[in-house]
Amino acid sequence: MMTVEQIEAAILKLPPDEFQKFREWFLELDDQRWDNQLEKDIANGKLEDLAGEAIADFEAGRYRAI
Repeated sequence: MMTVEQIEAAILKLPPDEFQKFREWFLELDDQRWDNQLEKDIANGKLEDLAGEAIADFEAGRYRAI
């Protein structure tokens, strides 16, 4: 198994077109993991308190248009 340092060194040696492919792949992977964690947190009810606070603030007029 490679160390993080070895992976970093290998990435730095990539030609620009290969780096772009790697970057796109890595960002997609990161997005997928974020989505999976968010779905897991929602299913486990971890966001209920935050959602309740946001709804209460909205209903009390404590918000601003963005």
